Amino acid sequence: MNLNNEKKYFSTHLLLWNSKKNTRDMPWKGEKDPYKIWLSEIILQQTRVEQGWNYYKKFINEFPTITKLAKAPDLKIFKLWEGLGYYTRCKNLIATAKFITNNKDGKFPDNYEEIIKLKGIGPYTAAAIASFAYNLPYAVLDGNVFRVLARFFAINLPIDNNAGKKYYARLAKELLDTSNPGNYNQAIMDFGAVICKPQNPVCTNCPLAKRCKAFKLGMVNGLPVKEKRLLKKERWFYYFLVVYKNKVYVRKRTANDIWQNLFEFILQESKKEITVANLKSKKIMPVNIIETEIVVSKKYKQQLTHQNIRGRFIKINIKNQEKIKGYKPVTFAQLKKLAFPKFITTYLETLQL
Repeated sequence: MNLNNEKKYFSTHLLLWNSKKNTRDMPWKGEKDPYKIWLSEIILQQTRVEQGWNYYKKFINEFPTITKLAKAPDLKIFKLWEGLGYYTRCKNLIATAKFITNNKDGKFPDNYEEIIKLKGIGPYTAAAIASFAYNLPYAVLDGNVFRVLARFFAINLPIDNNAGKKYYARLAKELLDTSNPGNYNQAIMDFGAVICKPQNPVCTNCPLAKRCKAFKLGMVNGLPVKEKRLLKKERWFYYFLVVYKNKVYVRKRTANDIWQNLFEFILQESKKEITVANLKSKKIMPVNIIETEIVVSKKYKQQLTHQNIRGRFIKINIKNQEKIKGYKPVTFAQLKKLAFPKFITTYLETLQL
């Protein structure tokens, strides 16, 4: 059978599965409001649907329109985003909301060319908004789509180099149902999420299995292919909670690094692990200690895409107020209103503030 017949079979049976057997439910599914579609797509970048679901609902309840989002204080938005990670997304969300409100009279662009120019929006997100909101013929290409196409057509090209990306983009465009692109795009993403899963795909109950080349050749678990191997950087973060009269010292992270615009306690970063004894040593304390109580936490860790963060928290109650450059004291009541990275909020949950 030639490739054109294979493509026709793929698209036809994918859409049949979608209309008869796809029961995947999400609060933004079928949505036509470009603002809500954009919001859901930004939340779902680097985030599982199960985790993003409640965040989407919270944002829609708090900011039902893009204008409401644009006019909200940045701190409030970051606090609502807290726990989702990849905070550049939130920064771009704020910038784009303000741009559309101030420069587009609060109206989301209705064509792909303008959508993709918006901050924080790449080809996939632009295609999703264009097809879901306006039914424009642009094929989405995310992790789910790469996987489904790689397996069905047994494609050995890496999905993370230029040649591979161009090939997959062309194939995705050829397969797209241009009469109903939004429906097709949702179908292929759902198929990758519930049938052609990364781990333990449901091949025995797959409507495409009869023609799936990877299934026939026993290559399912080996596809898609990636060229680059991800090497993770190891970092040790030691946070000192310096407490004076129910106030603790914090600062906002402003450097071009992880967790930009989030708050943190007094940080000492190390290339290697520091022992508890050394953490209690006056040599590395950020303040002059006079009759203090020092409590060192257990080890905490957080895995990011390119980094592993590990470390501890050292709580110090001091008798005399200190001036610590770059940090300011805030009450524990104020602390609850600030947005922190997950590494810190996990620790804060153990404290009775």
